[in-house]
Amino acid sequence: MFEWNPDPVLFTIGDRAIRWYGLLFALAFMSSFSVMVWIFRKEKKSDELLNRLFLYVFVGVVAGARLGHCLFYSPEFYLSNPVEILKVWEGGLASHGAAIGIILALLLFARRTSGMTFLWVADRVSVVIPLAAIFVRLGNFVNSEILGLPADVPWAVVFTRVDTVPRHPVQLYEAITYLIIFLVMIALYKKSLGTRTGRLTGSMVTMLFSMRFILEFFKTGQSTLDPSMPITMGQLLSIPLVAFGIWLITRKQDSSPPVSG
Repeated sequence: MFEWNPDPVLFTIGDRAIRWYGLLFALAFMSSFSVMVWIFRKEKKSDELLNRLFLYVFVGVVAGARLGHCLFYSPEFYLSNPVEILKVWEGGLASHGAAIGIILALLLFARRTSGMTFLWVADRVSVVIPLAAIFVRLGNFVNSEILGLPADVPWAVVFTRVDTVPRHPVQLYEAITYLIIFLVMIALYKKSLGTRTGRLTGSMVTMLFSMRFILEFFKTGQSTLDPSMPITMGQLLSIPLVAFGIWLITRKQDSSPPVSG
C-alpha cells in the first residue's frame, strides 16, 4: 500500500488557485476535441460543424453533471439552497447527469442542424466519452474523493487527507476501465463506417455503465434512495442506461448517414 496526499492546488495566480481537477477537466475536453477533429476530417465534415457541436456538448456536460449531482445525490440541500447549485468550483459532478446532459445537447444539435441525425452525431461523440472520463476520474483521485472500500490488497491506497484506512483506489479502477473502453471504441469506429447508426452509441453506453454498476461495489459513502436497498443510487441510475444501450445494439431499424456538413 502507499500513502496519497497531493496538494489539490497546482499553482496560484494572485488570489486565484489553479487546481489539478480543473486542469484534468480541461484536458478531458481538449483530448476529446482532438479525437473528434480526426473523426470529422476523416469523414470530410467541416470544422465549423464540429465547433458548434463542441459548444453544445460542453454546455450539456457541465450543466447536466452539476444538476445531476445536486438533484440525484443531495436534493434536499440544493433545493433549499438553490444558489449553491451554481458553485461548480466547489465540486460535485455526476456522470449520470452528464450522460443525460449530453443526450439532450445532441438532440438539440441534431434538430437545429440540417441533415444531421441524433444517432449519427451520438455515434461519433460516444467514441471520445470514455477518453474524457479517464481524466475526470484522475481528477477525483488527486482530490481524494469518491473513495473505495477498505482493502488489504498490495495496491491499496491511504488517502491521508481523509483518514488512515487503506482503500481500493476505485478512481484508478475506473480510469483504467475507461481507457480499455476507449480503445475498444476506436477499434469499433474504424470498422463501423457505412454501417447502421446507433451501434457505437449502444456499445459505449452498455460497456461504460455496466462497468460503473460493477465498480460501485468497491465504493464507499454512495447515496441510496433507501438505506435498506441493496444497490446505490449510481447503480440504480446505470440500469436504464445499460438497457438503452442494449436496445440500440439490438434494434432492427436502420438509419442512413447524413449528407450535409
